[in-house]
Amino acid sequence: MAVCSSGSESSGSIGKAWIVHSLLIGAAVAAAAVAAHGGFFRRLLRRGGYRSRVVGIIPARFASSRFQGKPLVHILGKPMIQRTWERAKMASTLDHVVVATDDETIAKCCRGFGADVVMTSEACKNGTERCNEALEKLGKDYDVVVNIQGDEPLIDPEIIDGIVKSLQESPDAVFSTAVTSLKPDDGTDPNRVKCIVDNNGYAIYFSRGLIPYNKSGKVNPQFPYLLHLGIQSFDAKFLKIYPKLAPTPLQLEEDLEQLKVLENGYKMKVIKVHHDAHGVDTPEDVDKIEALMRERNIS
Repeated sequence: MAVCSSGSESSGSIGKAWIVHSLLIGAAVAAAAVAAHGGFFRRLLRRGGYRSRVVGIIPARFASSRFQGKPLVHILGKPMIQRTWERAKMASTLDHVVVATDDETIAKCCRGFGADVVMTSEACKNGTERCNEALEKLGKDYDVVVNIQGDEPLIDPEIIDGIVKSLQESPDAVFSTAVTSLKPDDGTDPNRVKCIVDNNGYAIYFSRGLIPYNKSGKVNPQFPYLLHLGIQSFDAKFLKIYPKLAPTPLQLEEDLEQLKVLENGYKMKVIKVHHDAHGVDTPEDVDKIEALMRERNIS
């Protein structure tokens, strides 16, 4: 494995129109929610204080069944965790960005390129629980916690801003996330999580299988399937509740932590964005990401 080193990078292309469209829908739904729930939300929104304090947390662990040491793998000469951190730092809605890890090697690497690090327990079952522990150890009052996947070295800062704003504008939701168009070739790949959304932009279900699934049993190239991007934001109060919720059947069967949110009846806001670079799930994905970066002249 290559030695950790630091550097800088340029920003990739963005899909502003899709994010703006999703936020406009969210604003309309939020307005209805505010009207329904009375003066409390109205007062908070009027003074710009509703869910206004935001921290971005990048959970990172060394152990992985599919790709051991993944956060430290080099992507065109820099550790993947560094590339993710640099992109997150560009987001205008984040007041603070930290890396949460249970591994000293990762922590040393991150401190080397200037990141703040919070050490967390090896007992964390998933990234959401790691974010919750990190939030507790930070000891500061944040309203929104953004869980930024460390294996998304090309995450768009405007996507981070988009999910934060969608949660701020959706008082009835405790969670927000993003989706993009699913490539037909990824339809049967269990590492590409699919999502279906209702007409108001709230999540209905997530699956490693193809959803919706038609009678032919084949991918329909004309259907707008949605790919879930790993980034997600939580209301900080709900994040403290999440670890106390018992694992749910669908969560365990699909091995998708967001299903525990839906199975317990909480609402999840979803925005659609344009993002054609997926995360790094396996060693083979590194070559794909590097090829895309060369194509876009990202150093």
